[in-house]
Amino acid sequence: MMEEIRIVKDSFRILVVNPLIDYTKYGIFENDTSLYEWDVPVKKEWEKLSIHEQAKYRTKSIINHIEDIGIGLTSIDAVCGRGGLLRPISGGTYRINEKMINDLEQARYGFHVSNFGALIANKIEEKLNIPSYIADPVVVDEMMDLAKSTGLPKRKRKSIFHALNQKSVAREIASQLNANYDDLCFVIAHLGGGVTVGAHQYGRVIDVNNGFDGEGPMSFERAGSIPNHHLIDMCFLEGKTEKQIKQKIIFESGLKSYLEIQDFDELDRAYAERQKETEEVFDILAYQVSKEIGKMSAALSGNVNAIGLTGNLANYSYLTDKIINQTSWIADVYIMPGENVLSSLYQAAYRVLTEQEQAIQY
Repeated sequence: MMEEIRIVKDSFRILVVNPLIDYTKYGIFENDTSLYEWDVPVKKEWEKLSIHEQAKYRTKSIINHIEDIGIGLTSIDAVCGRGGLLRPISGGTYRINEKMINDLEQARYGFHVSNFGALIANKIEEKLNIPSYIADPVVVDEMMDLAKSTGLPKRKRKSIFHALNQKSVAREIASQLNANYDDLCFVIAHLGGGVTVGAHQYGRVIDVNNGFDGEGPMSFERAGSIPNHHLIDMCFLEGKTEKQIKQKIIFESGLKSYLEIQDFDELDRAYAERQKETEEVFDILAYQVSKEIGKMSAALSGNVNAIGLTGNLANYSYLTDKIINQTSWIADVYIMPGENVLSSLYQAAYRVLTEQEQAIQY
């Protein structure tokens, strides 16, 4: 276990890292203000390297860029990276340790580009002698045992969702209500490439649809839950391989399939050029998301202090208005578009450095 580094001061400068496939996004925050944000490109030749080596080069490119823009490395108090695929854990801010690094480098629980978040943060810690963290990775599992059960005793539902953004949005809504996240109940819907709707009960997400597999509502690219016989037909009657079926229902369905688009820029163009057609598809998505919000409200026994809509699709007022019209009888609806990964990571590390919460050991 790495030795804990304790800092006591009033102002903190925190480096945050969000690794993506083609680039690494990083930012430097201080006093709730973003001082600098940048996308550092990833070179294609790095793809052939080991996870460890790729992390080393991504880290070096960030350090070099910070030095080039003239920000002193010694002024940075902590670093927080996006969490990757780890074993199921409860929500919170985790101190990066050797066990976590080993699990990520060996991809013990699967590989995703987010795995680089902790690896990069750890290497920056070693160079600058500052504490490193991750916060609320997608594998956060706070679900009730009852919520994991299915009609097949040996098949359990898994908790994989946009934990970082959902919890960040819930905390912000709680702040607007002059309350603490741990004292209220929320239904938070993240609307993006995947859609996840979580039931937040006093600081824990007791039920949520699995956004990675595409359970629940459809999304920008996922099919969502589909009738069993359709899935069985795809497996046995249409001659598709397992890989082809997963590719179709996880990455080539939803809005992408209906509108024959590939990315959010094309969605913007479709909405501008084919407004009626696009709105008809939004109607489907809004209906499915509203139903999921209703399900999660039932999981909370109707005790819902607020509903939050977030993610990139929350930028479309036609879509959010439809959801509000169908769910506002449950509770007030707050719209907070985007994913806000960097600021959420900053807030997580800041809460630990200011001793508002304790870092968790993995």
